[in-house]
Amino acid sequence: MRVTGFASGMDIDSMVRDLMKAERMPLQRMEQQKQELEWKRDSYREMNTLLLDFSSKLTQMKLTTNYRARQVSSTNEDAVTATASSAASQTSFSLTKVDQLAKSASWVNEGAISADSTNKIDASKSLINESSKLASPVNWDQGVIKNKTVDIDAATTTVSLGETLKTDSSLSVEVNGKGFKQSTDLANLAENEFYVDYATGDITFADGVLKKGDTVGTQYVTDTNTVAKTISEDVKAIKIGATSIATEDADGNNFADNFNFNYDNTNYKIDLSSQNGEVYTLVDENDPSVSIGKINVATGTIALDAATTAEKDITVDYQQNYTSFGVGANTKDGESYKQFFVTGNQSLNQVVNKVNNADIGVSMMYDSFSDQLTLRRSETGDFVAGEDDISVSGDFIKSTLGFTDAKTNYTEGQNAKFTINDLNTERHSNTFQIDGVTFNLKQTFDGSATGTDQPVTVNVSNDSEAVYDNIVEFVESYNELIETLNGKVTEQYHRDYDPLTDEQKESLSETQQEEWTELAKSGLLKNDAILRDTLTQMRRDFYSPVDNGGSSVINQLSEIGITTTANYMQGGKLEINEAKLKEAIESDPQAVENLFRGDGSEYGDKGIIRRLDETIDGARDRITERAGRATSTNYQFTLGRNLNQIEEQITRFENRLTQVEERYWSQFTAMEQAMQKANQQAAYMQQQLSGMSMR
Repeated sequence: MRVTGFASGMDIDSMVRDLMKAERMPLQRMEQQKQELEWKRDSYREMNTLLLDFSSKLTQMKLTTNYRARQVSSTNEDAVTATASSAASQTSFSLTKVDQLAKSASWVNEGAISADSTNKIDASKSLINESSKLASPVNWDQGVIKNKTVDIDAATTTVSLGETLKTDSSLSVEVNGKGFKQSTDLANLAENEFYVDYATGDITFADGVLKKGDTVGTQYVTDTNTVAKTISEDVKAIKIGATSIATEDADGNNFADNFNFNYDNTNYKIDLSSQNGEVYTLVDENDPSVSIGKINVATGTIALDAATTAEKDITVDYQQNYTSFGVGANTKDGESYKQFFVTGNQSLNQVVNKVNNADIGVSMMYDSFSDQLTLRRSETGDFVAGEDDISVSGDFIKSTLGFTDAKTNYTEGQNAKFTINDLNTERHSNTFQIDGVTFNLKQTFDGSATGTDQPVTVNVSNDSEAVYDNIVEFVESYNELIETLNGKVTEQYHRDYDPLTDEQKESLSETQQEEWTELAKSGLLKNDAILRDTLTQMRRDFYSPVDNGGSSVINQLSEIGITTTANYMQGGKLEINEAKLKEAIESDPQAVENLFRGDGSEYGDKGIIRRLDETIDGARDRITERAGRATSTNYQFTLGRNLNQIEEQITRFENRLTQVEERYWSQFTAMEQAMQKANQQAAYMQQQLSGMSMR
């Protein structure tokens, strides 16, 4: 219990508070020391960030492209243009003629696909509904299209689909995204072919095709499919999971018997006579007068007349209207191929998109004005002489879409043919590379010495201006770093400005606090050994001679016009003599490059960039050891360990202050109690003396 001056009349609270102020003075100094350590740590890390940024610039300056920039000129840019990489030599090329430009293979179908030019197919509507408008209607097959992916866990030649397939139906098979062709010759399978056993669903490949880790993607057809599910809640619509449900073939033959909807142990069939567009009524097979709902055969959705009861089991047997076709091409990466499946509810636009999104190097286009389609290979050139660059298979694309075997409007791809430096040669593309120079042929010419047909000369020379700009940019970055580091090393230290205490902050405005703190932070790295050593070593790296092979007089920066500024107060900044540097780049670009990025095991053999890189790495390591990184714990670097020590001292001192304050209160409480007792005794004696005088 604390007694606060009732007996003495003294302000004990104030007295203890004043006494504790004196006791806390060492604690305030510890907290200021802690703040200074944190500021110093952060300042080191700022320097490390600057060094890291400069290190990134050094990495860029190691690249040959900074010293071997090339510029290219053409005597006729309407015919030939070119660009050059740093690997290109300073030389010239003479193109005396270009006989032909490279072209893509293209194929225009045989004519309009619609039967009547006044009533053309609507490319956005389902093919099965637009079929009557086609000159050659789609011959729809009936079956069920399925997909299956198999991951290969060991080398094999056979993959099983695990079910019987529709006889003679086509399959789409891909291994790791590459399409394979279907073959009927099991004994002589090529590397890009497969054979299928329709009875077992086994797909066989040539030896060595399938390896562990491969993925086989398939799309195939079965005769029918059965969907069984349990309705878990009351619903009026049931999605079968299939589209373009088959009701009859192109000749009107009834396929409705292949559809069966079993609900509550009753079988329901499609009533063909109830057709309303793509919607049919489902009737009891034993009593056609009883209906359960309707089916949209395009979307495969059953709409019931009344909501189903939850937990009812249903079974749906169905077939789909479908067709298929294949497209292939000879490309620079070999033969590409893909088999496509089309269901009746899909449109011509969707068919076109299937081909364009298949990544087989062939694009398809439908032109509504001419009512025709085209196929075009993406790449130019003739990759396999004597073979078609574009191939198709299947009645749908040949008959309905008009890409017949006659190939009346078919153009093979062709190579670019030209003569360069008196050499007759070819390329698959009009853009090609020779000795680091990328040429772009834009038109043909015959090499005559008149007008636009005269030979074209392409000159490759050193782009001195670009090399000069790269070096100037690097020197500017170096000067910025030097200025910052030198500023830190020479920054004035204000001894009288310690970090503000809480009491001092209360007596100052925010502006005054900021000004004080700025002065307190100043000079924390003044004459820092790490930064001083780094500056010294960087100057040595720049001015120590570089062994340039003995054949060149260029072995120091001063010889290419880069020297230290006359003002020593700038701490070793560099300045550039533009004319001298450009002259060195023009006269001996290899020596300039070696001066900066030369390599070797000895210090004298290393170029300036490699020396600086090692110096910067060493400085960053030393700073990291001293101040750590943002992700470091205090135990991992020197200043962090110092911070831990002072935090421990602060904790111990705060515990001691608590004890001192308790002792002061105990002493004052004892004094108050003694004075209270003395006062009571004095009052008693006064009372006794007063009573005696009255007697």
